[in-house]
Amino acid sequence: MKTMILSSLIAGALALPALAADYTIIAPAGPGGGWDQTARTMQEVLQAEGISGNVQVQNVPGAGGTVGLAQFASSASGDPSQLIVGGYVMVGAILTNSSPVSLDDVTPIARLTGEYEAIVVPAASPIQTITELVDALKADPGAVSWAGGSAGGADHIAVGLLAKAAGVDPTKINYIAYSGGGEALAAILGNQVTAGVSSLGEFLPQVQAGTMRLLAVSAEERIEGVDAPTLTESGYDVVLQNWRMVAAAPGLTDEQVSAVAADIEKLNASEGWKAALETKGWANTYLAGDEFEAQLAKDKEATEGILREIGLVK
Repeated sequence: MKTMILSSLIAGALALPALAADYTIIAPAGPGGGWDQTARTMQEVLQAEGISGNVQVQNVPGAGGTVGLAQFASSASGDPSQLIVGGYVMVGAILTNSSPVSLDDVTPIARLTGEYEAIVVPAASPIQTITELVDALKADPGAVSWAGGSAGGADHIAVGLLAKAAGVDPTKINYIAYSGGGEALAAILGNQVTAGVSSLGEFLPQVQAGTMRLLAVSAEERIEGVDAPTLTESGYDVVLQNWRMVAAAPGLTDEQVSAVAADIEKLNASEGWKAALETKGWANTYLAGDEFEAQLAKDKEATEGILREIGLVK
């Protein structure tokens, strides 16, 4: 009888669905920016889709994500429940900050999203077009102040490439780096800077509300539903897409990496994630495994070349 009861209990346990993993996601920036939005959207969808039972998000801002990256690499080692979001901005910040910790010190899982850069001015600005903004930049580079994300990130690179395309010395630009998207928004809306640059989704609510004017985007072609020219059609040969990724802790076993990767793959395939991408205007640029690692290596090399070209890395 005892054997039968024990066998029944074991069979019942095996028939139960596996418990969803719990995760803590580090957003290595302040609230309101792209990494924070990515982490919190992951949190929402992972839980809503039943992929994870409990997901927490922690903000660790500073130095283009390298402060959070260093903390994560040292404290999360061997823990499969710890994740960190990052992306193109972090690749540049690692180089410009000469960070002792890099993406080689964590376990990249997948590239998740891509988003083009947008250039805006406050609604009260007398500048009406991207040409007028560039004319002001040509007249006096230092007099045109730009609010954006961390030094060496996608925003900074976009301004440097625009200056170079316009025949302006990129090392002369007056770029003001903010660690969080909320701080940069406040500076733009408060007319503390001439212009702002960030991922399109971070500015769209303000543009739609009429508090900002969208001058141009860094896409190859006009974006459907967005009333703004590309930099290319405006005469400036600049195309740039910011991308975001998720990484796991270092020191994991192959089985642990596979389990995390499987959960992120489920996230990407879920209807909740697809709906979130559409709402936020994020492109699905999902790439995982060896293909992502190979692309990441190429992006590192290309970013270093761009940063050297515009004078941010010697």
